[in-house]
Amino acid sequence: MSDASISETSSFIRRLADTGAHQKLLAFASLILLLVGFSIASPNFMQTSNMLAILQATSVNGVLAVAATLVIITGGIDLSVGTLMTFTAVMTGVVLTNLGAPLPFGILTAVLMGALCGACSGTLVAKMKIPPFIATLGMMLILKGLSLVISGTRPIYFNDTPGYDLISRGSIIGHFFPSLPIPNGVLILFIVAITASYVLSRTVLGRYCFALGSNEESMRLSGVNTDRWKIAIYALAGGIVGIGGLLISSRLNSAQPALGLGYELEAIAAVVIGGTSLSGGRGTVLGTVIGALIMAVLTNGLRVLSVAQEWQTVVTGLIIIAAVYADMLRRNRTA
Repeated sequence: MSDASISETSSFIRRLADTGAHQKLLAFASLILLLVGFSIASPNFMQTSNMLAILQATSVNGVLAVAATLVIITGGIDLSVGTLMTFTAVMTGVVLTNLGAPLPFGILTAVLMGALCGACSGTLVAKMKIPPFIATLGMMLILKGLSLVISGTRPIYFNDTPGYDLISRGSIIGHFFPSLPIPNGVLILFIVAITASYVLSRTVLGRYCFALGSNEESMRLSGVNTDRWKIAIYALAGGIVGIGGLLISSRLNSAQPALGLGYELEAIAAVVIGGTSLSGGRGTVLGTVIGALIMAVLTNGLRVLSVAQEWQTVVTGLIIIAAVYADMLRRNRTA
């Protein structure tokens, strides 16, 4: 490779890094502005109970968004994260409530079922060459139907499983520091985010994740089994969604089979707001977490201001459009 080519490549990488840092800074500034704006508009917004509610909501959407980040960085998309979350919650309910298994088996079931379904989506995309949008749309409908069939269209309650509600609503931190009653769900989100960030930045799987989104054909020509790595990434994302299923069912103390649709949109919006490119090859978990906080603050703030639910949905749609358009502008600047 010539010196000119090396210099051009280095310059391109620096531009990508600068753009990512700029986007994260912009997202963080937007989060601060939202907090300040809603605080001025309503004195009830900054109450401790409301802040804890925002963090609790962020824990579920944030975990789903982290899972979506991994897939989107590869240049794919996963529309099934919402219904997969519900499916893993239902399967956990079957194992714990219907079969009476111990709590650890239920937790393991959620993660393994999520990973299995993620691997199925990855196989459809990698082996059968079905476009990710169509493959995961199909999985979304399949999982929605299975959740209703397996549960008999009725919620499964965890009243007979001691400690299940503490997975999300308990507070280990609050036990040691009573003045900081941060829910366990938020702690789990941070653990998931840190782990996913490490995987992306320090492991072979992470490097191949970015490479798949940047230039999959070059990877294939280099002798890398791209199909295997793509399936592994979808499986990892599915396992993370399984954790989201634990969090939402623990918060509700039940598995609601009709729940899930719509969560994928908020997750994807959080990913794009955080600076991950929908074309693949670029993104960070930190940016995604900031994006999830923005979505949670916006939803909560509109609710505190008594904005009608239908208008909240309109605002969410506008944010998704704006985030995607901003991503297009970023790609044009770095092209």
